[in-house]
Amino acid sequence: MTKSKKRLVKASGRRGASSRWVFRLLILVALTGVISGCETAAYYSQAAQGQWSIWWQRQKVNELLHADDTSPQLKQQLLQVQQYRQFASEQLGLPDNNSYRYYADTERDYVVWNVFAASPFSIEPLQWCFPIAGCVSYRGYFSEQKALDYAQQLQQQGYETYVGGVSAYSTLGWFDDPLLNTFIYRKPLRLAGLIFHELAHQQVYVGGDTVFNESFATAVELAGIERWVQQQRLDPLQVASYQQQRLMQADFVEMLLAFRQQLEQLYAEPVSEQQKQQRKQQLFSESLPIRYQHFKQRWHHTTAFDSWMQQPVNNARLVTVASYHQWVPAFQQLLLEQGSEMGLFYQQVALLARLEKKQRQAQLLVLQNRRHSLSP
Repeated sequence: MTKSKKRLVKASGRRGASSRWVFRLLILVALTGVISGCETAAYYSQAAQGQWSIWWQRQKVNELLHADDTSPQLKQQLLQVQQYRQFASEQLGLPDNNSYRYYADTERDYVVWNVFAASPFSIEPLQWCFPIAGCVSYRGYFSEQKALDYAQQLQQQGYETYVGGVSAYSTLGWFDDPLLNTFIYRKPLRLAGLIFHELAHQQVYVGGDTVFNESFATAVELAGIERWVQQQRLDPLQVASYQQQRLMQADFVEMLLAFRQQLEQLYAEPVSEQQKQQRKQQLFSESLPIRYQHFKQRWHHTTAFDSWMQQPVNNARLVTVASYHQWVPAFQQLLLEQGSEMGLFYQQVALLARLEKKQRQAQLLVLQNRRHSLSP
């Protein structure tokens, strides 16, 4: 991966932005004061420091494009993203702000590392609640070692854990999210999809309802890709490759969800923990590999997910495989019923977001059923 050389960022014209960022970081740190516990304060402190570090390293895309020491490969990617960014605002009605108009090289493979945890006989994830994002099934760190240290603490408490690197995340509009070296070199349609997806989180976000948020953002991503392809008249082979990758990934997730359901049935059985442990080990050593082999056969013996399967799999790692696309058909139906007008669509999504979770899910289910009834 080619990286541009580090250059000092000019201070001119950034005083106002700097003040705004400092103010918001101070709010984030101040929130730790209302939550007791040194561990909590330390966690929010590392989050603020990590966010500040990324902000301090960022450089304006326009400046990088005219800099002699920016690699040709990076320039090409930045030019491409500028087109995606303009399209997102003009054609998809997504926030027209300074997100993705800057670039930062973190000099590492991942921007954050998330810690997941679950009990030995449960697929239900341990939950953490935050002032902005609400309750989620992970805890993020800007340092891999700190994430591993926290995972070890949870293991000592009897939890199974998994630490996974994350290439991109959204601050939900609190900060101007920059482009990062951790994802800038993705293939064109995957990169476009990421930009559309993350900006959608800034459009509508419901704290504590991950499935709603991810389904909505995915629906926007898919609509955006479809419109981008039509406008650009892209190579059909490139489009077909992207679509096949999405279908294959969805099938892989469905395979793992089916295995999770098998585990859930075992954990619910009225047998001793010793018996559960024996049967659990058997499922992981026999059932999961068989399911994966069947998956590979369906996709012409692909090796795309071999590296995922070769790493240890436990309850906590299966937590990362969630049905985040559950309500995608519902949102697609809602968009269709608004005449494919993105502005009207966002208004309706915002109304759903204001409902109680059960009411929201009930309305999404109605939309989902209407979508399925129209399918051939």
